[in-house]
Amino acid sequence: MKNSYSNIFTFNKEILGKTIKSLRNGGVIGLPTETVYGLGGNAYSKKAVIKIFKLKGRPQFNPLIVHYYNIKDAQKDVVTNKYFEKLYKLFCPGPITFVLKRKSASKISRYACANLNTVAIRFPKNKITRAILRKTDFPLAMPSANKSSNVSPVNSLDVFDEFNRKLKIIIDGGRCKIGIESTVIDLTSNPKILRPGVLDKKVIEKSLKIKIKTLKKKSKILSPGMMKKHYSPGIPVVINQKKHDGKSAYLYIGKKYKNKKDFFSLNEKNNLFLAASNLYKMFRIIKKRGYKKIQIEKIPNRGAGIAINDRISRASKF
Repeated sequence: MKNSYSNIFTFNKEILGKTIKSLRNGGVIGLPTETVYGLGGNAYSKKAVIKIFKLKGRPQFNPLIVHYYNIKDAQKDVVTNKYFEKLYKLFCPGPITFVLKRKSASKISRYACANLNTVAIRFPKNKITRAILRKTDFPLAMPSANKSSNVSPVNSLDVFDEFNRKLKIIIDGGRCKIGIESTVIDLTSNPKILRPGVLDKKVIEKSLKIKIKTLKKKSKILSPGMMKKHYSPGIPVVINQKKHDGKSAYLYIGKKYKNKKDFFSLNEKNNLFLAASNLYKMFRIIKKRGYKKIQIEKIPNRGAGIAINDRISRASKF
């Protein structure tokens, strides 16, 4: 079944079949996940992986996240360890990405790994993407479905806005429930957080019963989300603001400016998780309304607020 867009499809058995066929032939498609929409292709196919990089305009030193259905599939390509197995049992499928050592016999395209000896892997929770992964005999290399450095898409129309009809298939899975990218943790040695997400570092520390470091922003790029400049809405972003300049869009959390012109609340009830899920949606709304700049009030640096601050800090570098 099609909607009014010729390349956006409602998921059903027919579309599942067409999707699998396209992926086996090196095609790239737009897919929903619980975090953000992804640009998916066969991770074992050099052709598909190169196509992803070209569509996104992504630098080749920035590796992709490889998505699997389950741990058994992943163990064909990566070396697992006790930390991974513990976190997998607790949080997968879900919004956490693991950087692990790549097996020498792995079929993953070296392009997907940016020629590193490590692989970033994830097990998405979205039912549509899991149904596709279950039917394939390969994992999916799948970065966010947007042009490099842009805001990640949280619905199928966002994907269409980014790529128009360059994608033959975009599967509509509704709005992403989480709306911000996964937490990334490096497990190749002592665990380190490479990118914060809604799965908080404190929760992971409690689960593993160890202290975990957060990698510095100038470190070697081992996974997506480590670029200094990222998540840009296409207009300047200024953070930690105390006063509206009278013309820009002003983002905040709460309802103290409710119904005031130019003010946009990420969440009126001060819920940081929901504020994070609304961030990219608000970025796109503000840009489409013609604002030339976004001011953002200081965001509490706890829980999901840590992920929000990471994203807006990188967005402000443009």
